[in-house]
Amino acid sequence: MSSATLVPPARPVSNHWWQSRTARRFARHHLAMLGVFMIVILTLACVFGPYLLPYDELYIDLRARFAPPLTGYHIFGTDPLGRDIAARLFNAGRISLLVGFFAMLLSTAIGTVIGVTAGYYGGRVGAALMRFVDAFLSFPSIFLLLALAAFIKPSPFMITVIIAVTSWMEIARIVEAEVRSLRERDFVLAARMLGLSNSRIMFRELLPNAIGPIIVAATLTVARAILLEAYVSFLGYGIQPPLPSWGNMLNGAQQYLDKAPWLAIVPGIAITLAVTSFNFIGDGLRDALDARSDLH
Repeated sequence: MSSATLVPPARPVSNHWWQSRTARRFARHHLAMLGVFMIVILTLACVFGPYLLPYDELYIDLRARFAPPLTGYHIFGTDPLGRDIAARLFNAGRISLLVGFFAMLLSTAIGTVIGVTAGYYGGRVGAALMRFVDAFLSFPSIFLLLALAAFIKPSPFMITVIIAVTSWMEIARIVEAEVRSLRERDFVLAARMLGLSNSRIMFRELLPNAIGPIIVAATLTVARAILLEAYVSFLGYGIQPPLPSWGNMLNGAQQYLDKAPWLAIVPGIAITLAVTSFNFIGDGLRDALDARSDLH
């Protein structure tokens, strides 16, 4: 019996020491920590904020129309129907953040499966899958998103699916390149000699070693999904009133910019903070997962 059959694949799995160094590098990235802080604050505000306010997002008080911020209990003012902006903002944040998060999960799953398969098999299979990716990338994502949204009844679930379907291609390219660089490593050759199935090698051996770039890309995908939801809802094809989202709040505010600018400023700031924070976190993860950052 050959010695190769006695030794399990030497998979270079990250140990606790490596993980602690990665965590320390991330903690030293000040903008990333600021992003984490802002996302935690936004999430807590959206989850618990509506319960701390005296009004819900659908309560109409025509006597308080266009109340400016810090008027009575209306900390962010009111809209043309007298609805509390803070209540609508926090409830809209729940929807926008959930759409961004679940669109990221779905698009990451699709892109990872296609990227791992293309990178591992290569040849005609890999070329066909990557040409499929290129075909999707050849269409501007916002126009593809609007075309799909125009033919499908908009709801948070369907908007999430549409955003995911138009956002997986970059992840697929990242994963394919990473897997292609790993597939000839010794631990993969050892796994093949042990007779492990292709699916086990792809998802149990190769995928864990490509997880760093996937995490970075997934974090940035959340920011992109939040922006896409805002675009589509602002143009009237996304989340429909009376259900609030940050995008349709901006849509309803555009005709009142001269009279009540806070209607656009408040959700605009929320979108900016969320997107910027996720981008900061993505930058921090990219630097933390790059071992060469210790050299600087």
